[in-house]
Amino acid sequence: MTDYSAEQLRDLVHTLAASGEPAPILQIGEPVLRRQAAAFDGQLDTADLTALLGLMRRTMQAAPGVGLAAPQIGIPLRIAVLEDTFDAEPEIAEARHRAPLPYCAIINPSYRAVGEETAAFYEGCLSFAGFQGVVERHRSVELDYDQPDGSHRRESFTGWQARIVQHETDHLSGTIYVDKMLPRSLCGNAEYFRYWAQPTVDQARAGLNFQTGVRPRRP
Repeated sequence: MTDYSAEQLRDLVHTLAASGEPAPILQIGEPVLRRQAAAFDGQLDTADLTALLGLMRRTMQAAPGVGLAAPQIGIPLRIAVLEDTFDAEPEIAEARHRAPLPYCAIINPSYRAVGEETAAFYEGCLSFAGFQGVVERHRSVELDYDQPDGSHRRESFTGWQARIVQHETDHLSGTIYVDKMLPRSLCGNAEYFRYWAQPTVDQARAGLNFQTGVRPRRP
């Protein structure tokens, strides 16, 4: 459930999308980021849903980021957009199993772990700007979601793509990566790039004295 009626959601989308510019990204502390987003069940018609997805993609790309959930721009619906086409150094891409993720919109998503293997890496969030922390996540997941045309899809993701999927789906349950982060790993962006921007977190783990190998928690 959401406190917004369908009419209020449409008006909010119209207001945010009217300028054609990216939307402001809400920061941690905003109540909407900590609430369970409502399932999308037709509150927006096709034109308004298309406008919302276009706005979210513009906002994600302008940030820039690799994913954005609707609550991050104040829309309390279970909708997210994903896209990772950034170049990565070969050593980093190999260590993080990072492959390009073409743009997609996921509606009412839910994931489950595939296997027991986990991976710990630094990640950041557009709603907690300026910081990064290490999160231990499932290396592979299976995602169930609806597509904008209303069709249902089940898809498997692994490596960095699986991390993006988990991060954005967690947002829709009111969970931000700091809730799952290894606390001693938190650092500012400047400190991350000065000390810990290696392909793995081994040096950061030793330097900041945190442990990996903790089973990931669900949202």
